[in-house]
Amino acid sequence: MAAASLDDFPIPKNLRDSAVLVPVFRDAAGEVQIVMVRRGNFGVHGGQLAFPGGKHEPTDASLQATALREAHEEVYLPPANVEILTSLPTVAVPTGFRIAPFLGRIRRPEVWQWQAEEIDEVLEIPLRHLLDAASHTEEDWHLPGWPGPRRVPYYRIAGGYKLWGASYRIITPLLPRLLTGEWNV
Repeated sequence: MAAASLDDFPIPKNLRDSAVLVPVFRDAAGEVQIVMVRRGNFGVHGGQLAFPGGKHEPTDASLQATALREAHEEVYLPPANVEILTSLPTVAVPTGFRIAPFLGRIRRPEVWQWQAEEIDEVLEIPLRHLLDAASHTEEDWHLPGWPGPRRVPYYRIAGGYKLWGASYRIITPLLPRLLTGEWNV
């Protein structure tokens, strides 16, 4: 019997708003880089690759403000170093969040720093790597708390990491748009 899809997980009716920044920049060689974080090994998303972001707070003027605040808190990226290019389609996840992603061209810091309590690492992933069919695959996984195995699509990332879940759902439709140069990254 084939494993069920990740799409088979029920989405709660009452979702909490959250937002992430999808930071992109061109490196010295002119290649587009996508910035992600690897979460610390705790909590429901422990060890996973993600975009800087988090829960919407009542003091945030908007979800875009949430994404900018969280990126500043998590990876010390000042809002002045981010130009929001567009909002991307929201993603609802079984853990009870509705994620609003914002694509932002960034001025990369000289050296990445991060909030060690939440983040283990900042990764710069070349767009060309994600576009390489060899980096994309799927496997059957049965993680703790899952009722059974699920077929999980993901990207293989340097360091042995797997980009899957909500981050996968955010980045996959964005890749061809970045490739065509829809935005001046």
